[in-house]
This record gives sequence, C-alpha cells and structure tokens, in this order.
Amino acid sequence: MANSRSAKPNSRTAPSETVHKIKITLRDSRPPIWRRLEVPSGITLRELHDVIQAAFGWEDYHMWAFETGRDRYGVADRDLGIRSAISKRLSQVAPRASDRLRYTYDFGDHWEHDILIEDVTTPEAGTAYPRCLTGRRACPPEDCGGVWGYDYLIEILADPHHEEHEDRLEWLGLDSADQFDPAAFDAAQVNSALSALAAVLVKN
Repeated sequence: MANSRSAKPNSRTAPSETVHKIKITLRDSRPPIWRRLEVPSGITLRELHDVIQAAFGWEDYHMWAFETGRDRYGVADRDLGIRSAISKRLSQVAPRASDRLRYTYDFGDHWEHDILIEDVTTPEAGTAYPRCLTGRRACPPEDCGGVWGYDYLIEILADPHHEEHEDRLEWLGLDSADQFDPAAFDAAQVNSALSALAAVLVKN
C-alpha cells in the first residue's frame, strides 16, 4: 500500500524524492474511464505523456498537449501556442494535492483527460515508479471519433444486425464483438506496459 504521509507544500525535497498520486479521467466518458497512478514528482510532462499513453493503451499516433491554466505544453509549436514539455516538470505545474491539469490527445478526436493530484507522498523503498494502482474500463480504440464516436461504436458492436457491424469488426481486426469488452481493465497489464518507464526511487 502507498505511503500516506504527504509531502509538505513548501518542502525543499528533491522532486525525485516524492511521488504524485494522480487520477486521470477521460472527460465525458460514461461510465467513466480512468486510471489512478503514482509517478515521480519530478517527471517531465514529456515523460508523463508517455506514461498516460502506456496506462490507457493509446498508440501515440497523434499530437498532444497539457494545459495548466493559461499555458500549454507538448511538442513545441509556436502557431498553436504550445511550449516544449521536455523540461517542464509535474512538480512545477501541479505541486500540491488538489491541483489539476488537462491532457488532450489527438486534436481531431479530441480525447480530453482531467488529471487530479490526489496526494504527494514519500516513495516506498524498493518500489518502481510509475505504477498503476487501479482503474476502470478499457481505453477506446484510436481514431473512433472521440467520446461520442466511441459510444456509437459500442452501440454498433452490440447489435449484430446493424448495417455497420461487420465493417466495424473488420476495422478493429476482430472476428466477433465478444473480443472487445469496454468494461475490461487489468492493472497487471497496465503495470507491465509501464515497466519499461519505471525506476526505483529509494533502494531497500
């Protein structure tokens, strides 16, 4: 179980010596699709992007950005008003519990994720971060038209008589609709995906 001791808001502790517990919810998803993660407080927003992609099962095909108040961070783009996320750290833009930021993936389908900082704690000895604590529901497939398009996709898959049913199965590469379960979530599978990004902060 995660250490429940919160870091002091004005602590001078190095960012790598604290951990942010965050809840990431796909905005407007009903029922909600979310992941609860613990990540090093000193993680850059570029690295956090990689963590979110792995935790949700996105394929990193599209543009993305974090919004923190008036600022946007991602792959630097002056025309879009996006600053580089490479050196901006989570602990800088959301240092305390209850802070929030937004992450948007795919500017076409516009998958918006609300990120809530639930706690800032000390890391457990011998534990690798980032890690997934829990979550709910499967991530939507890429390029299915955003939240509303995903709802329509689920409706089509649930109706074998729908005129688009076979086309959508083929598009998803499925033999039958039973092979896609929108309610599925496996924390062990998520942590396996995160393992390539994880590191132990405090040795035993």
